[in-house]
Parts: sequence; structure tokens; C-alpha cells
Amino acid sequence: MPVSIPACDHYAGSEKLMRKSLALQQELGPVFDITFDCEDGASAGNEEAHAQLIGALIAGEDNRYERIGARVHDTGSKFFESDVKLICEAAAKRLAYIVLPKVQSAAEVSNAITLINQHAKKAKRSKLPIHVLIETHGALEDVRAIAALPQVECLSFGIMDFVSAHLGAIPATAMRAPGQFTHPLVVRAKLEIAAACHAHGKVPSHNVTTEFKEPAVVAHDANRAGAEFGFTRMWSIHPDQIKPILKSLSPRVSEVNEAAQILAEARSAAWGPIEHHGRLHDRASYRYYWTVIQRAKANGLHLPEGADELL
Repeated sequence: MPVSIPACDHYAGSEKLMRKSLALQQELGPVFDITFDCEDGASAGNEEAHAQLIGALIAGEDNRYERIGARVHDTGSKFFESDVKLICEAAAKRLAYIVLPKVQSAAEVSNAITLINQHAKKAKRSKLPIHVLIETHGALEDVRAIAALPQVECLSFGIMDFVSAHLGAIPATAMRAPGQFTHPLVVRAKLEIAAACHAHGKVPSHNVTTEFKEPAVVAHDANRAGAEFGFTRMWSIHPDQIKPILKSLSPRVSEVNEAAQILAEARSAAWGPIEHHGRLHDRASYRYYWTVIQRAKANGLHLPEGADELL
């Protein structure tokens, strides 16, 4: 069964922004995820207190939908294990996922998962979902092996670290549109990530758009990420980015309606071949239309009557 999670992953680091994100999620519903950030969110010397705050917020009553994850420090940091320990102690049962940044290999991810499982198990949580940032040469080289790990449910592209890792060989213009969609090395990375995810039923998450004051730019990037590169999820770093991302990466209403009609007819035909508006459909296309309904539900779209029963 392929992973199905919301199309937008909204990052928040400071206490003020984390609480604001919680309030917005309560208003809009569980149509987007929130990732509380230990890596870039904590000020120097305040790392443990910040992890404790994240655990408390995830465990708190404002986490109404249990769609909040946490990005911890990288595995080479002295704060990695303390992040995991403190957050799991407080909120393992209600934590949606843990994000691992700056990994270098599948073996590193596997070792990190082992440690995470040890702390999660103490809090009576098993198989905590793991999201992995692909932003180093080593991670990209091992991307298929990382996607194949059972507990990994999402791979995110960290474009700025990836470009920086090339030490000037990729220009800064490739961190944003249009360069991020045309530079061959960046294009290759995005396609490798998306292909690895789809091969293993995982979710590819596209990098952030830094022009957070321009919703049209965000929508344009999200449209290209989905239509041309196969990404089904995207980062947000500002509340104004959430709705454009959701709209761009959600199926169109007409497509959802068509999918529901086709699947309803297929069910009536015991899942044998059918003809719909002059076109033949069988189990191969049924899988596609089932995914349309699944994505629509995950993104909070209104489903046609009876569509829920098709999932």
C-alpha cells in the first residue's frame, strides 16, 4: 500500500511560529502537516530546552490531528540523540514522523532508525515513520536504498544544501526558478528522488520556494514540481504558501469526479474491464484512479458521494 500523507509540509522553528502553525492547522484541518524544527529552530545553547518545547507542544491538546513531525539535528551532532530522546519521551505516541537531515548513506539512516526505535519503544511506540532529507552527494547516491527502508515514508529534497555541496559548480540561480527546473544536476537529483519514491510507494517532497511573499511563484513552482517531476508533496516556510501548494498538488475536482465514476462502474463490473465515455478501462487504470481519490482525501478535498467506500 503506497504512503498517503498531506501534500504540504509546513516548517516552523521558533515557539511563536510553532504556536501560530498549530492555530492555523486547527482552523484549516489536517490538510497540511507541520514540522517543528530542532535543527534550525533552536538558538545556540538552547537545544535541549527547544526539543523539550517541541515534545510538549506535540503532546499538548492543541495537536488536535496528530499530523505534526519534528526535524532533529543530524546524526553527527551531539544533540541528535538528545533530540530524539526528549521528543519521544514527551510525545512518541502522538508524533507523526521524525525528519533526518544531512544523511550520507542508507546505512546511516538505518542506524538512526535503530536508535529512534529504541527511544520510541520506551514510550510504547513502534514503527515511527521516518522522513529523510536528500541533500548530500552520498544520500543521492543511495537514494533508492533509502527509499526502500520500510520505516521511511517520505524523501525531501534539500536544494540549498545540495547546491552548496557542489562548491560553486552549480550557480546560486539553481536554488530558485527557473534554474531549479533546468539545471541538469539539479534536475537529475529531483528525478532520482521522485523515481526512487514511486518505485517503493513512498512520498517525494519538493524543496521550498524562498519567495514567500509571492503566492503566484509558489503555485508555479508547485505546479512544475508535480506535473514535470512527479513530486506529490512540497515544503512551506510561510503560512501564505500553504494554500497555493495544496491547490497545485491536489487533483482537480473534475479529475476526482471522473475517478469516482470510473471506480464505481468498475466495482459494479466486479473490477473487470469497462467502457467509460468511449474509452476502455481495466485494472491498470483503476490503480491510477484509486490514487486520485486517495490524494484528494489526504488533501482535504470534498469527495463525491460514495467515493470513500472505494478506498
